[in-house]
Amino acid sequence: MCTAIVLQKRLVTVFVLAMTILAAMHVSAVDAAADDAPSIVLTTRSRVATPDGKYSTVNKTLTWNPRETAVVVCDMWDSHHCLNAVRRVTEMAPRMNQVLNIARDRGALIIHAPSSCTGPYKDHPARKRAQGAPMASNVPKDIGSWCSKIPSEEKGTYPIDQSDGGCDTPAAEQKAWQAKLKAAGLNPGAPWKRQIDVIEIKDEDAISDNGVEIWNLMEQRGIKNVILLGVHTNMCVLGRPFGLRQMAKNGKHVVLMRDMTDTMYNPKMAPFVDHYRGTDLIVEHIEKFICPTVLSSDLTGRPPFRFSIDKRPHVVFLVGEKEYQTAGSLTAFAHDELESRGIACSFVHADAKDINHFAGAQTIKTADVLFISVRRRTLPKEQLALVRAHAEAGKPIIGIRTASHAFSLRGEKKPPAGHAAWSEFDRDVLGGNYHGHHGGSGPVAMKPADSSKDHPILRGVNVAAIKGGGSLYQTSPLAKTTTTLVIGSIPNKPAEPIAWTHTYKGGRVFYTSMGHVDDFAQAEFRKLLVNAVFWTLDRKMAQKGHVSAR
Repeated sequence: MCTAIVLQKRLVTVFVLAMTILAAMHVSAVDAAADDAPSIVLTTRSRVATPDGKYSTVNKTLTWNPRETAVVVCDMWDSHHCLNAVRRVTEMAPRMNQVLNIARDRGALIIHAPSSCTGPYKDHPARKRAQGAPMASNVPKDIGSWCSKIPSEEKGTYPIDQSDGGCDTPAAEQKAWQAKLKAAGLNPGAPWKRQIDVIEIKDEDAISDNGVEIWNLMEQRGIKNVILLGVHTNMCVLGRPFGLRQMAKNGKHVVLMRDMTDTMYNPKMAPFVDHYRGTDLIVEHIEKFICPTVLSSDLTGRPPFRFSIDKRPHVVFLVGEKEYQTAGSLTAFAHDELESRGIACSFVHADAKDINHFAGAQTIKTADVLFISVRRRTLPKEQLALVRAHAEAGKPIIGIRTASHAFSLRGEKKPPAGHAAWSEFDRDVLGGNYHGHHGGSGPVAMKPADSSKDHPILRGVNVAAIKGGGSLYQTSPLAKTTTTLVIGSIPNKPAEPIAWTHTYKGGRVFYTSMGHVDDFAQAEFRKLLVNAVFWTLDRKMAQKGHVSAR
């Protein structure tokens, strides 16, 4: 009898030991799989102050270890007191869920933070995980509190007035929505109960709206990097205990995923721009004073998310040249002259370490106008295919300065393996004929072409006042299908076309060999370029602060 009991105990011990070994092997396998998962590579965007008091856009590539990264989902509730806010969350949630699935599969920790709504998850493993994290030795003293401002924000002015609560739903619709909430037994002022169900919560995730819990969890796991997404950018995403301000001031490497968020902003309040421009202004504020931003494209490979109701025309700038500093001049131009007129602008820059690679090139798929400032780059074939597809679809294109030799190499040089040239781009798409320039030519004198003085692109532009800062390009003769707008000349040399229009596959095309940094300093050149953008879009010129109309 005793022998049988001893034997039974030994069998139980062996079984427990075996199970322990198997569990350890499973954990090791999971850890190994996570270690083998792809890194999280992000193209960040920041805005850096320049000596003239403006800001230039700076893009950097970050490579993060997923095991040291958390993605925090802020307040993606199942309902809201503002109907338009509900509509936007509902539309954004499926893409956000895709982002989270990809980040999770790579080994990042997903933290769901539906503020004041953790009760329904009290028995969920993800909730218990957050509660069970041991107290960290370095808990910031105010990490459990709302944060309204950090010192770096003192350098700027908060860009929008959200004092009315920010709801932008038309009055009649909003009144009906409030009545519907009340009829459903919900508090019309705070109807949210849980996170929206479209966003999946896995057992390996965490759930918390508590700043201390979230900090403890991050410290327990050695998390240094945080991606924050969700709503609302100007309120909860910035201010919550787990928000951008707290993460930034307490030393985490934090970024905002700028296409996976939304604001509470009412266009009836200052600065009296449309809702989506209001969101852009908040994003700019964050990029200047709080932290960089990224796009969901970095994880999904898809074009950035845009709300279907956001009807602003979209200009995508493809920038890859150093000679004329257009990374800075075009950023300022877009901000000062286009975004203020209701045009959405995105930038795709050449990578600093690989000048032929353009991170975020998928954004080209969303372009209404592709604006090119590139010099002798041979893109990866799949990226150049995006440019070709835009052109072949008959969608508008604008090129400045070196765009005439954007995708070609000198002489017999060959593209790197896996890359492609497009030497016919100038001739076929732009209608041009670039074959050199007159070096050291001094300021280029401008005059409108006699036959084109009334062209919409020249409307209100004093062409003769423009003094070309760069050397005069040799471009003649142009294709017969072009319309010359501006002629440039220097002493003792033949005059050359310096700006013209063309069509390709039915799409409107504008090109100018201007684009020197000194050109952008001149109001008449900027005015001409604004006119060109609206002409290619076939839209009426919009005044600053107004959304353009057809």
